[in-house]
Amino acid sequence: MHAPKRHLLALLFIAWLTTGAANAACLGDPNSTKVYTFDVVPQLTAAKIYSTWSPLLERVGKEAGLCFELRVSPTIPEFEQKLLKGEPEFVFLNPYHAVLAQQKKKYQPLLADSEDLLTGILVVRADSPIKSLDELKGKNISFPAPNSFAASLLIRAELGKRKIDINPVFVKTHSNVYRSVIGKDAIAGGGVNNTLDNEVSEVRQQLRVLFETQAYTPHPVATHPTVPAAVRERFFKAMLKQTQDEEGRKLLDGINLSKPQSVTYAKHYKPLESLQLEKFLVLTAQ
Repeated sequence: MHAPKRHLLALLFIAWLTTGAANAACLGDPNSTKVYTFDVVPQLTAAKIYSTWSPLLERVGKEAGLCFELRVSPTIPEFEQKLLKGEPEFVFLNPYHAVLAQQKKKYQPLLADSEDLLTGILVVRADSPIKSLDELKGKNISFPAPNSFAASLLIRAELGKRKIDINPVFVKTHSNVYRSVIGKDAIAGGGVNNTLDNEVSEVRQQLRVLFETQAYTPHPVATHPTVPAAVRERFFKAMLKQTQDEEGRKLLDGINLSKPQSVTYAKHYKPLESLQLEKFLVLTAQ
């Protein structure tokens, strides 16, 4: 290929990348004068989060006249650092993160799923001989991250109450937890009902739920206190509208928000303060 032609193709490729990056920064209404950051707790792989959340935010944004920049931190601790500094404007986070975010930066929950309550689960291999929690004493147990609410905090608190000492191993995502158990890197692992349900059948069939916690209101979408009430209302109405057609329902199903309902901190998340999970928190210095 001649040099001028190669140079032209390179310029076209750079232009395509630049345009793609610019468009990717705005999911929703491109005419919106404000781009809201939207962070999602990285329970799953970044690829999975982008593939499920991007089309939903694109659709909701166009419906509400809003524009979003979807951001996924590499790890849950890095997500927590951004959250506790008050960086995200919209954020999808676990219930105990909602407690911390409200206490530290006055984030306000907006909506959560009304259908599937959240439970923490301990899974073992389907062929494991383990039948009781006592048999986990001294064993390697995998968790996504120290502060994952149902998948880590609730389960470690329960084991602590029963005086069952374990060796926790943190493997970043729920997907990694399930695969670490299947691969025998850990004898058991902490997850939640929703993420296990979302796994492929080949993974689910190789696991057995050994223990399940009490159920709680699931992950909310919350907003920074600087997000105007009118913007919150437009987003909420646009999310509800997704339940009215097949495409929208499929998108909501993909993020475990099949039936969005309005939630408040006082009613749905403040009760978690009484669980006294503080002693199990591992927060990076801010």
